[in-house]
Amino acid sequence: MDQLKPNSANSSPLTPLTFLDRAGITYGDSTSVIYGRKSYTWTQTNRRCHQLASSLSSIGIGRGHVVSVLSSNNLATYELHFAVPMSGATLNNLNLRLDHRTLSLLLRHSESKLLFVHTLSQSLIHKALSLFPPNTPLPKLVLITDDTVGSHQMKTPLTNHVTVTETETEVETVTTLDFIDTYEGLIAKGDPTFKWARPNSEWDPITLNYTSGTTSSPKGVMHCHRGTFIMALDTLVDWCVPKNAVYLWTLPMFHSNGWSFPWGIAAVGGTNVCSRKIDAPTIYRLIELHGVTHMCAAPVVLNMLTSFGRTEPLRKPVHVLTGGSPPPAGILKRAERMGFVVSHGYGMTETCGVVLSCAWKREWDLFSAAERARMKVRQGVRTAAATAEVDVVDLKWGVSVKRDGLTQGEIVVRGACVMLGYFKDQEATSKCIKNGWLHTGDVAVVHEDGYIEIKDRLKDVIISGGENLSSVEVEAMLYTHPAVSDVAVVARPDEFWGETPCAFVKLKGRLERRPSEEEMVEFCRERLPHFMVPKTVVFRDELPRTSTGKVQKYVLRMVARAMGSLPLPSPSPPPPPIITPSSRM
Repeated sequence: MDQLKPNSANSSPLTPLTFLDRAGITYGDSTSVIYGRKSYTWTQTNRRCHQLASSLSSIGIGRGHVVSVLSSNNLATYELHFAVPMSGATLNNLNLRLDHRTLSLLLRHSESKLLFVHTLSQSLIHKALSLFPPNTPLPKLVLITDDTVGSHQMKTPLTNHVTVTETETEVETVTTLDFIDTYEGLIAKGDPTFKWARPNSEWDPITLNYTSGTTSSPKGVMHCHRGTFIMALDTLVDWCVPKNAVYLWTLPMFHSNGWSFPWGIAAVGGTNVCSRKIDAPTIYRLIELHGVTHMCAAPVVLNMLTSFGRTEPLRKPVHVLTGGSPPPAGILKRAERMGFVVSHGYGMTETCGVVLSCAWKREWDLFSAAERARMKVRQGVRTAAATAEVDVVDLKWGVSVKRDGLTQGEIVVRGACVMLGYFKDQEATSKCIKNGWLHTGDVAVVHEDGYIEIKDRLKDVIISGGENLSSVEVEAMLYTHPAVSDVAVVARPDEFWGETPCAFVKLKGRLERRPSEEEMVEFCRERLPHFMVPKTVVFRDELPRTSTGKVQKYVLRMVARAMGSLPLPSPSPPPPPIITPSSRM
């Protein structure tokens, strides 16, 4: 028995890149990716990724290098999930909606060697690179276009320009920057028989993803080949994604690498339907045109689809995996009526994808629509393979909380899903990974049946008069108001209570009459415990959100703090004296 140990035959590094080679053989003639009028088969996608990896290697890209991508969901973005790590490099998908200052910071922090940039983002990158300090190496540029272009269109320069702002004397000078090639030009030059660079260890990094910055400045999350391999397969099994599924990319691939589905859809030989534009008419059109079976969507996208005004349900059910924030029960009920079969998952950038899912029980099919929605808002139980353990622990003592659906604690995770750490930030890594657990910062309860339900982010818990109240619960109730389209609740300073809920509300369009702040408060008062009722309601045209639909509550907290503290309540006048017969003169 002592001789039965790991050896070179049974310990080959796990990597999701192997899914592509298999797809090219097993599903070779099946459609792999559709983007507008263009499509490829899995044989073609496999060959193109080998060619691109070959070209990257020929220009000096390899192990230890970071390759960045700034593009929407399209053919190139999908293929780069394979081609970049096949060259040995680490893939860094950049958030398309970041401003040029943040992009400049992230490009410098990641020490990116090569940047693939879509033609529509040239101006944005122009500004970002202009902020690089003198003598700081710039990443090489490759141009992505929506049309198939040849290498003869390379060397498209970013012209010299000088910018002087009206309020500052700062002058930004940008030297001429050249694209070394186009995306299709690199593919055309590559070798389709290229022997791609398998990881030396399954712990080698494969991706660098910057967090969305909903609660703080973005941090660079590093994931390895092993974790993404297990996560991709685990999510397919947990969500029961079949072979030849048709997957619509409404979830940005730059958000945690699309929850690992770029690799997962290759594993099942499915079809990826990509679209630069994501709105309700486009989504419904693509569903009908391509026979979409699956899609991932944040609750804000579900809200958009169910508020669009379409009354006719889908011809065939579409399975939707939602996450990112707890979906309000009202949105889930409307989605179900439209023909969307919604599953709820929980994860974060640091976990590479879904680690909790609301695994459905057959007996719940007999529940009413309202009761089914109430069950679906729970995050659920750990997935089968990605997480070894998930627990909810007391915030003070670190012990497991009671399964009573009331006692709150923090969700902690450990398993294959957990990141390697934050890039060049050991201090932040140590604060997040402690005593063998990843501390998520999410506050939750555990119900009697073992299912976990998030109540809030630690930073979003409102402490009013010594009571911890969940902003998520207040938001869920406000979503039931017929005039409310979007809502977020944060703490506002209060001289008496310490903090009180402040609700930022976006109303639906075309209302016959807009409710007042007082009416919204009264609506809450009739449905919530008194201490949970917002003392402030602010109507806004839009709520600040990340590109993945998460409300940027730290922005709203700053707005609430800028309003100042609510004053102490005016002292009540003394009651009139009680006149009794004996007190009369």
